[in-house]
Amino acid sequence: MKKAYVHGYNLRESIRLQDQASTLAELLHSDTFFPAGSRVLEAGCGVGAQTIILAQNSPGAQITAIDVSESSLAEAGKKLDSEGIRNVTLKQCDIFKLPFEAASFDHVFLCFVLEHLTNPVDALKCLKNIIKPGGTITVVEGDHGSVYFHPESQDARRAINCQIALQALAGGNALIGRELYPLLTKAGFTSCRVSPRMVYVDSSRPLLVQGFSRSTFTAMIEGVRERAVSAGIIDRESFDKGIRDLYRTTEPDGVFCYTFFKAVAVV
Repeated sequence: MKKAYVHGYNLRESIRLQDQASTLAELLHSDTFFPAGSRVLEAGCGVGAQTIILAQNSPGAQITAIDVSESSLAEAGKKLDSEGIRNVTLKQCDIFKLPFEAASFDHVFLCFVLEHLTNPVDALKCLKNIIKPGGTITVVEGDHGSVYFHPESQDARRAINCQIALQALAGGNALIGRELYPLLTKAGFTSCRVSPRMVYVDSSRPLLVQGFSRSTFTAMIEGVRERAVSAGIIDRESFDKGIRDLYRTTEPDGVFCYTFFKAVAVV
């Protein structure tokens, strides 16, 4: 079951997701292509941030993008229309109640979805059922335990841990990237291969400084401020100090690193 989306459904979060997708497109999706004529399901498409990249990389594939949120799908539809993308069909449904026949898709893709689920193995089993024999599943997830930076800051780590704790309280797992191999094999997939994708940021990479360190990661942590304080996980002053220290890593002598994990497995 998917509980409340820990980051919230709002304009700020939609912008952050778009910044994240555009900044990380080459790192995460440069090797994601599906053959012309294949049927592809994107599970948990959200506002379509990854959907656009998926459709552009595989213009000959027929993509069905699903999400449980009607408002997110409406936003995704606007973005797809603005990009002139015509090989995507949007559908509102739940991963655990898929309205598709068994073995009806050649491939499944999901990005930043399992981290929000209380039972990711069950979700993967539901998705496995609608993939044809020999078809594939591609899964991308982050891992907040992979963060390191300079200058070091315990307050920054406490702020990051607030997001990890809140996601756990919501039934998710912000450390799930490291678990993709065991999760997929437990769900019955075979030939699973996982590759780590590190984002390394210093001042020689200004696009990543702005697009990832500031607008993606720190913006995400900053967005849980009120919930973290209200939940008693941290005091307001310590959280704000942690956010300032995360922004400090974007200065000329700062460094920031984060690792994503991408898995491809076979039915």
